[in-house]
Order: sequence, then structure tokens, then C-alpha cells
Amino acid sequence: MARRKRTRYVNRDGFARPKPADMSRIVGLGGSLRAASFNSGLLRAAAELTPAGTTLELHGVADIPLYDGDQEEAHGIPAPVAALKDAIAAADGLLIATPEYNASIPGVLKNAIDWLSRPTDDIARVFGGKPVALIGASPGGFGTILAQEAWLPVLRKLGAAPWFGKSLTVARAGALFDKDGNLIDEETRDKLRDFMAEFAAAIG
Repeated sequence: MARRKRTRYVNRDGFARPKPADMSRIVGLGGSLRAASFNSGLLRAAAELTPAGTTLELHGVADIPLYDGDQEEAHGIPAPVAALKDAIAAADGLLIATPEYNASIPGVLKNAIDWLSRPTDDIARVFGGKPVALIGASPGGFGTILAQEAWLPVLRKLGAAPWFGKSLTVARAGALFDKDGNLIDEETRDKLRDFMAEFAAAIG
């Protein structure tokens, strides 16, 4: 029997085209602003390694302003935040690639999540029961273990459903990515492929 051709629905900018109705859709959210970010590279690799039947739509946090309640009251939800909220709400799962800063959550990513939780009566639409998987890469020796653990109370507070089927923390990332932040280590790519296959299967 001929092998089924693998089709990905992610364009060159990292955003998914409209998917067929029978496909699962995951939103991937990267938590770094650096051009050659290890975690942005990890998400790009995840898009390449996502199994057939599932799409991974990549988003970043660069266009999301600092949260300011006065600005929210005066101007409402910024357009980039509203678009990301709608994307997550429509997805079957959320994949967060988190850096680890000072043994905890990076500020720019937490700021994005704080915006996504506004207004509070919209939290259930965006996060309620949403399967959320965490991955991360770090130049240190422990990957992003502490950052991933620090995210769990936040996700539970939002009513999301953290997924514990598999873990992926990439340590000593400087030796595993090239100068542009692309994941080049085959062993890590294999682990990421397995991670994505299990998460995709879990969200069905």
C-alpha cells in the first residue's frame, strides 16, 4: 500500500491555512522575542514534525503590548490580543514553548497570557478545558523544568487542562540549535516528533 502523503497546513510565515474539517488544530505560542530564539526554533521544528491529520499554527508575543488596565478600559482589547484569543478558542489544543528566566516564567509570555485572560468573563471561551502542552529549551543544564512547573498554577487558574502525557525540556540548547535558532540535533527532533504525536493523539 502506498504511504499517505503527509500534508502540513502551515505557510511560510508560520500561520496555518484553513484546515479540512477532519483535522485537529493546535496553536503554538512562543514566549521569546529574540530573533534566533531556541524556543521559537523549537516551535518551528514542532510544526515540521507534527503528524499528518494535525496542524500547528504558530504565534508569537512580539506585537502584544504591556498590560495596562487603563488602556484596556479606554481602548478595549488590542487587535493582536483579540486575534490570538480567537485562534486559541477555535483550536483543539495549545502548545506553549516557554523560556526559563531566573528559574521561573518569562515576563513577556506571562504578559501575553494576562492579556488573553481579559476580560475575565471571556476566560472560559479561550481556556476552559483546553488541553495545554508545555515544551521549552534553555542553554542551562536543566532545560525549562522550573518554568514549566511555574506555569501549572496559572493554567489551572484559567481553567485549562495541562497535558502530562509526555514532557520535553531541552537542556544545553546552544549545542543543539544553529546560529539562526533552528533545531539541528536529530535525537532532540526524534523526541519532539514523539511528543507531538502523543499530544495530537490525546486531543484527537
